[in-house]
Amino acid sequence: MTTSPSSSSSPSSSTHTRPSTILVTGGTGKTGRRVAALLNARGIRARVASRRSADGPDAVRFDWADETTWPAALDGVRAVYLVDSQTPTAPAELRAFTELAAAHGVERVVLLSARVLAEVGDPAWLATEDAIREGSVPWTILRPTWFIQNFLEEPLIVGAVSASADELRMPTGEGREPFIDAEDIAEAAVAALTGEGHAGQTYELSGPEALTWGEAVAEIARATGRALRFTPVDDEEALEVLTAAGWPREFVEQYLPLLAHIRHGRSATLSDGVQRLLGRAPGSVAAYTERVAKETA
Repeated sequence: MTTSPSSSSSPSSSTHTRPSTILVTGGTGKTGRRVAALLNARGIRARVASRRSADGPDAVRFDWADETTWPAALDGVRAVYLVDSQTPTAPAELRAFTELAAAHGVERVVLLSARVLAEVGDPAWLATEDAIREGSVPWTILRPTWFIQNFLEEPLIVGAVSASADELRMPTGEGREPFIDAEDIAEAAVAALTGEGHAGQTYELSGPEALTWGEAVAEIARATGRALRFTPVDDEEALEVLTAAGWPREFVEQYLPLLAHIRHGRSATLSDGVQRLLGRAPGSVAAYTERVAKETA
């Protein structure tokens, strides 16, 4: 089983701080909006940051490519949930941002990374993590596996579907992935943002079982009543599908090795980060689809 650096803390022993404000970058995204909702539900002020104007009294415009938007976002903030720009300039942006955050008195940052980046082992993919580790603000890094929500909230992986049917075409073959519920990622992030004992820790987060893409799509189809299906393709066709959907070719060419890693059976291991952070087992694909089915009934 894939493991992370050990932590001396446990969910039952961690004490909790009450930061005056927590900045949530990517605050309208899949994990960010869930992190903000959980913080607000627990009486902790979440400042939702996004490139577009967000709704709410604590919303703020924030653009990684525009450093003039950073100071206002950091005003009065004591902790930050970081979702980087996922561009070649992301490491430099994070270095500059964390330096500014330290000057504003920020006491901790929690970075959303990805487990597959560490598994593939290309230093370029881990440069954003390195940027956070090199900064002066205490950090925690979360490395989740593929989100279950990617199947329905993008929808079906940002257009990687045929024009005539709900068909997902990806080069993952029969490779297995322990898909994780974004709700678990959000809870893990809130625990790291508000609890003690997480500084300097890297938590790998996965679901409780490894499924093939076909199995996951079949489960979602069953729960939603949609005629969804999965068709494995090779890298060449995946490049064509994803670029036709609007993805930059250069990004797709860098992205395909991550999918090949899954196809070759190297991403099926389970990780214990959810248990270590939350003291419970992670949610399954079946539990997620049951929840979706109830919400859409």
